[in-house]
Amino acid sequence: MRTRLLGLIAAVIVAGLGAAAPVAQAAVPAIDGQRCMDGGGSVEYESAKGSWICIDGSYNGKPID
Repeated sequence: MRTRLLGLIAAVIVAGLGAAAPVAQAAVPAIDGQRCMDGGGSVEYESAKGSWICIDGSYNGKPID
């Protein structure tokens, strides 16, 4: 009985964390190429990750959406 209760509690916690992850990602404002350049940076392709990022300026290291 104790094992089932612990399993249920763990499942509820994991489900709660899974539901909270998209909300946390949505709260981060998206940076586009123009905003990066307006902040003094440049848009560059990072081949290791396969994504575009902002280099230098106000948004240094932020991914471009």
